[in-house]
Amino acid sequence: MSTSMTSSPQVHLAPVSAGDAEALVALRIAAMRESLERIGRFDPQRARERFLSSFDPARTRHVVVDGHRVGFVVTTPQAAWLSLDHLYIDPASQGRGIGAAVLADVFDEARRLALPVRVGALKQSDSNRFYKRHGFELVEEGEFDCYYVRPSGP
Repeated sequence: MSTSMTSSPQVHLAPVSAGDAEALVALRIAAMRESLERIGRFDPQRARERFLSSFDPARTRHVVVDGHRVGFVVTTPQAAWLSLDHLYIDPASQGRGIGAAVLADVFDEARRLALPVRVGALKQSDSNRFYKRHGFELVEEGEFDCYYVRPSGP
């Protein structure tokens, strides 16, 4: 996948191996730290354990920009939706259209599967605005997370 706009960074998705797990954990912690601190739930060990307990390299892809890994994305097809389990972009690379380019790829995958996309976002996280901007609608709120769905389609 690559973006087509000349002003946008060239974004590619690349395979992940089992040996990438610790680097992905570090990226996840860096990306979530501010949001988790805001609600008093920052715990790097818990974040590490939660990620590693469900880590599957086959469903995980590096987000690569100009030859540098700047994030990762994890999707899991379910019976009724495509689950966007993780989308993390290094904080230093955020705000450049990289997440939007990755979402375009996720939306293509969902169209091929004829499934809506479902995602959860930590309450009070900036990611809530990001998902709403990209067509997700709030469908449920839990104690710590908001859950969104974006219908499949063009």
